[in-house]
Amino acid sequence: MLYKGGCHCGKVSIEVEGDLEVAVSCNCSICSKKGALLWAVPRDKMTVAAETEPSSYLFHRKAIAHRFCPNCGMHVYAEDAAEGGERTAYINIRCLEAVEIQKVPVIEFDGRAAL
Repeated sequence: MLYKGGCHCGKVSIEVEGDLEVAVSCNCSICSKKGALLWAVPRDKMTVAAETEPSSYLFHRKAIAHRFCPNCGMHVYAEDAAEGGERTAYINIRCLEAVEIQKVPVIEFDGRAAL
């Protein structure tokens, strides 16, 4: 299925191809503060159409680039920061259109312990 979404102001939009079967609630310091529910997909299944280039935030091990709109601040997605290999995108499903979030099973991930 094709999902569309983006930031609050519309300057960063995404399309994702896949089956949204489960989301992850991570308790790391950034995910818990932004309240994201993440869907991991192969990076090549997501396209970004941005009127404004998304900003990026890296912290701790700098393994994940957290992408957000520099205009409205909405965290739309994240992706592996390292080049090469099979890359993953982590879509904030709260930024997708026509998704009934309450119907998506959520699993907890202890990101604080993974740091």
